[in-house]
Amino acid sequence: MNLSKIVSRSEWLEARKELLSKEKDATRALDALSAERRELPMVEIDDEYVLEGSKGQVGLLELFDGRRQLIIRHFMFDPSWDDGCTSCTFAVFDLCYLPHLHEKDTSFALVSRAPFEKLQSYKERMGWTVPWYSSFDSDFNYDFHVTMDESVQPVLYNYRSKEEHEQAGMPWYTAGELPGVSVFLRDGERVYHTYSAFARGIELLVSTRNFLDLTPLGRHDGRQRAA
Repeated sequence: MNLSKIVSRSEWLEARKELLSKEKDATRALDALSAERRELPMVEIDDEYVLEGSKGQVGLLELFDGRRQLIIRHFMFDPSWDDGCTSCTFAVFDLCYLPHLHEKDTSFALVSRAPFEKLQSYKERMGWTVPWYSSFDSDFNYDFHVTMDESVQPVLYNYRSKEEHEQAGMPWYTAGELPGVSVFLRDGERVYHTYSAFARGIELLVSTRNFLDLTPLGRHDGRQRAA
């Protein structure tokens, strides 16, 4: 903590008002961005992905559980791992109350590439009830660019190629399992992909980090974060 920042109440109020003006600008910008996101064009899903869950093999349509919208968290869990990604685990513990989503005609599920038996074992250890599906026998992870393997699909994580990531000094985005979120809309039996986000684009789903952003010590990770 920088004690040189300690000021009188009136000085603090002036500084707070100045910041409030910027916060309002940011809120308006985020509202406009959300509206633009809702107007993105959609892509119909033609591939009949076969996923495995607690009720056996299912298609993407079953993940909606009868609702119109579906949010999938791409949870990092390589088939060779015994445990899921620690950051993804943190995010699942931080999930919102899912019935609130259900009330808005929206389902939520996790999808990982590890075999279902590993996912189920980890889920039981964590005490979770969130739906979790394995994409082990499908191209789902590759098609949605959260498993990077050039022998299967060209690298396109966060809409950047392998060369672009290397030029940006982020080679860790070019191989293996990576996090993301994808959104889908159902119209009868037809399913449409409407949105995907990766890297820092999924931070809004982790409320603890957003709470900590309100505090003077921030996220306690000692890093400055660029947009």
